[in-house]
Amino acid sequence: MVNKESRTKVREKKHRRVRNRLSGTTERPRLAVFRSNNHMYAQIIDDTVGNTLAAASTLDKEVKAACEKTNNVDAAAQVGTAIAKKALEKGISTVVFDRGGFLYAGKVKALADAAREAGLNF
Repeated sequence: MVNKESRTKVREKKHRRVRNRLSGTTERPRLAVFRSNNHMYAQIIDDTVGNTLAAASTLDKEVKAACEKTNNVDAAAQVGTAIAKKALEKGISTVVFDRGGFLYAGKVKALADAAREAGLNF
């Protein structure tokens, strides 16, 4: 019988490998993305001190009001735009993108593209 690891464990393993290679600094913080079945989350983190500098998700009132559903590509794009606006308000223009072990496709790609269009560089 073939034992198969759960998708969550595989994703967490990939994320640990990615995190060994990149980390956010004060000059260039990390844009971390997480998606659940129902929502999208994005945080800008300074790993040198362990602080979250900005955060946005589909749970935010303005993002939730702008989209019909919270678990599709359009909602992910709204989160990307929101996180970019918050980052630019705090003077953050360049970040390191951390896809969180998720494939760079669909919602994760939509969030990244929207953040780039709104002014973030990565």
